[in-house]
Amino acid sequence: MPRTFQETALHRMIHAQAEAVDRLAEADLSAAAERLAGAGRVLLLGTGTSQHAAELGAMMLTHAGLDARWSTAAQFARWGAPLRTDDAVVVITHTAETAFALRCREQALAAGARTVTITGVGTEWPEAIRTVAKEQSETYTVSYTAALTVLAGLAHRLGAENYGPEQLHRAAGAIREVCQDPGLDEVALPARALAVIGAGPWGVTAREGALKVREAARILAEGFEAELYLHGSAVPFGAADGLLLLEPDADPDGLVAALGEAAEEEGVTVGTLTATGAAAGLPPALAQLPLTVRLQLLAGHWAALRHQNPDVAIVGAWAKTGLWSLGAP
Repeated sequence: MPRTFQETALHRMIHAQAEAVDRLAEADLSAAAERLAGAGRVLLLGTGTSQHAAELGAMMLTHAGLDARWSTAAQFARWGAPLRTDDAVVVITHTAETAFALRCREQALAAGARTVTITGVGTEWPEAIRTVAKEQSETYTVSYTAALTVLAGLAHRLGAENYGPEQLHRAAGAIREVCQDPGLDEVALPARALAVIGAGPWGVTAREGALKVREAARILAEGFEAELYLHGSAVPFGAADGLLLLEPDADPDGLVAALGEAAEEEGVTVGTLTATGAAAGLPPALAQLPLTVRLQLLAGHWAALRHQNPDVAIVGAWAKTGLWSLGAP
C-alpha cells in the first residue's frame, strides 16, 4: 500500500492533466467536427466517468447549436430509440474495452450513423480521436479531462465561441494553480458519508467527484444535482456526515447555498469549494476541469489518510471478468 499520496500513480496522473489539456487544445479535430456538422441529432454515450464527459459534452455542443443529447451506454445499447439516418454518435471509452460502449459503437456503425469515438492512445479504430496513454491508476483522472478538452474543441469548431484554444489553455493554467494549492483545508473527512452538491454543470462534477472519492478513498460518497438532493436524498444525512457545496454562487436560484444552511441546522458538517485565480473566469463548462482536479486531489488525500491504495479500486468479486464482459457485442 502506498506510504504517501505523492508516491501513487493517481498523483502522477492528476499532475499530468494540465499538459494534456494544453496539448489537446491545439489538436486537429476538423475531420471529426465535419462528421458531426449537419447531424439531425448528436448522441453522446459513455459509462461511469465517460458518462459524465458525455453530459458536459452534450451541454457544450448545444452551445454550438446542435441537438446534442447524452445517455448511459447501457441505456442506449438496450433501451434507446432506433438510430436515424442523420444521427451522429459520439462514443466515449478511454480503454476501448468497456462492454456497453463497444456495443453502442457497433450499433452506430451498423446503422450507418456518423460515428466518432473519443478514446485512448493505441486504439486502431479509424474514427477515433486518441487522447492520452492508458491510465496508470484505476481511479481515472487524465482521460476524463482529456475527453472534455476534445469535446470543447469539437464544440468550438462547430460554432461555440467559448471553447477555443485560448480558453482551454486558461483551463490548463487553472489546473496548474489547483495542483499547487488545491484549497482543501476546510473540507473535513466525514465519519460516515459525504454528499457533494452542485447545480447545472457543477451537478455533473459533483457526481464525478464523488465517484473519485469512492474509488480512491473507499468512502461512502454520492454526488447530487441540488434539486435531487432536496427531493428525498437528504433524508439519511446527519451529524456523522459531510456536505460539500460546489460553487454555490453559480446557482441562480440559490438552492445550493440554502441546502448548506439546512444541512448545518441538521448537524451536518458543511464545506464549500469556490473558484479562485484563473478558474474564476472560465465559462461554466470549462470551470469543471480545475474543479474536478480539486476533487481528485481530495480523493487522493483522503485515501492517504485512510491508508487506502487509490490505484487499485476494483477488487474481490467486483473484479470478476464475467461481470465486466456483460453487455459486450
